[in-house]
Amino acid sequence: MAHSRSVGRGGHRRACAMEERGSALSREEHEETIFSFSSDTPEPHERRRAKRHITILRVGSLIGGRGRELCLIRNISGGGLMAHVYSRHAVGDRVAIELKGNQPIHGFVKWAEASNIGIQFDEPVDVAEMLSSQALLDNGWTPRMPRVEVDRLATVRCGARLYGVNTRDISQGGVKVETDEPLLTGSQVMLTLDGFRPLPGVVRWCSDGLAGIAFHQTIPFGELMAWLMPDKG
Repeated sequence: MAHSRSVGRGGHRRACAMEERGSALSREEHEETIFSFSSDTPEPHERRRAKRHITILRVGSLIGGRGRELCLIRNISGGGLMAHVYSRHAVGDRVAIELKGNQPIHGFVKWAEASNIGIQFDEPVDVAEMLSSQALLDNGWTPRMPRVEVDRLATVRCGARLYGVNTRDISQGGVKVETDEPLLTGSQVMLTLDGFRPLPGVVRWCSDGLAGIAFHQTIPFGELMAWLMPDKG
């Protein structure tokens, strides 16, 4: 009987550990392709600090000396992109990248590190136009806009407390912020961005000085783009 109770306690501990790991996984941020209005080519160190387990990266076609291959776009800016590739590419190699529904973008491999490469475009691309074209598919279904890098101050109100934060990236469905004080997961908050209406949401995760807030309502694409690119509104 004692042996049976010991096994039961061990099973309970394992179940609790699995539950804790599952809970931690649910708090992790999804990894998605990041869009940036910067004119620089993404560098190898430009990776988000939060741990991630789920990958939702955009697929592209990379055309090089070995022909065409699929790749995963990790980060894209006006001047270039970072891609996860499945074959070797040397610095200086001429390549072209094709994204869904877009013409080939020509450039060269600026750096290569493990399975990631940085591609510098021959000519800058219009990220705002790229985001707009990605928002409407051939069948007329409009998905949510991907995450866009931002670096703007904001405030987060949680009950009677007001936190000053810095935004890291934003999408139609949520925002990632950098905060000196941890935000309690599950808290109902009100995010106020400079020049934008207050946005109610809920804290989905908080780790290592970063927090993810999911908006209660999706921001319309045009409204968010007008805030991101006021000069083109």
